Amino acid sequence: MNLLFARILFLIGSMIVGFQLGDVRGALIGGVAGFIIIVLEIGLRKVSVSGLSSAVFGLILGLIMAKIVGDAFSVTPLAPSIISSVRVILNLIFCYFGMIMALRGKDEFSVIIPYVRLRRQNQAEEITLLDTSAIIDGRIVDITKTKFLSGKIVIPKFVLRELQQIADSTDSIKRQRGRRGLEILHTMQKDSGLDISIHEEDFPETNEVDAKLVKLAKIIEAKILTVDFNLNRVASIQGVKVLNINELANALKPVVFPGEEMKIKLIKEGKEHNQAIGYLDDGTMVVVEDARKFLGQEVKVAVTSVLQTQAGRMIFTKIEK
Repeated sequence: MNLLFARILFLIGSMIVGFQLGDVRGALIGGVAGFIIIVLEIGLRKVSVSGLSSAVFGLILGLIMAKIVGDAFSVTPLAPSIISSVRVILNLIFCYFGMIMALRGKDEFSVIIPYVRLRRQNQAEEITLLDTSAIIDGRIVDITKTKFLSGKIVIPKFVLRELQQIADSTDSIKRQRGRRGLEILHTMQKDSGLDISIHEEDFPETNEVDAKLVKLAKIIEAKILTVDFNLNRVASIQGVKVLNINELANALKPVVFPGEEMKIKLIKEGKEHNQAIGYLDDGTMVVVEDARKFLGQEVKVAVTSVLQTQAGRMIFTKIEK
């Protein structure tokens, strides 16, 4: 509503200025000019701050280069009118190329606001970007409480937008996961000991959230915290450091060796003939051979082998006789 009021006020002001300059016809011309400017303003709402700052940087660089080259022509025995024309042409050419080159490489400009970071080389600030899957997972709350994560935790605005879309989904399961993620963020923000900030940068030319996350991590030299295996692979290939919560959980699971004994409660049948399955307290699956008849009971088993997979660790055992 405030934007609409400002646009109407600007349009009326344009018509008043036009009327003072040329009566009714001037008011009409002023109104048309004001309307065109408002249309252009609406079209510019998709332009990001980094894109605008990059264009300005390229424009300034082009003007400097045109001034240097134009001064070189001023020492030649050319007529002043020709030199003036050459300066105009040089300004147009260098400003155009400067803006185009700056816009094409705007993601690599580390000195452009908001990417400028003034700090000593021996006091590098560690930044961790949170992925949507890591927020919904929920274990990030316990990890931050243990102080294993140091530095600043950054949540990109496009991740918040995706989380909001999941929370507004028509699918009840997705909606529940999205709301859980929003509650987890609220819990983390209430913790005064955490340095959490929202990053406003977006990449309109990129549709996938994972691609945006990798691009932002490369720009601000941050790590990505996730539980998404595919994002882990893609980011690692592009040279971005990844902290995978599942890998951390697997590393913290107790180590077992063949021949070691344990007690396990058998919960369900296994895939193979006469197998039964139980779980340790940390969620590790334990497969027991020839134990289907003991379902629902707690039995003593001996470890025969341990299999580490991408999904986690599986322990194969047999009934201890």
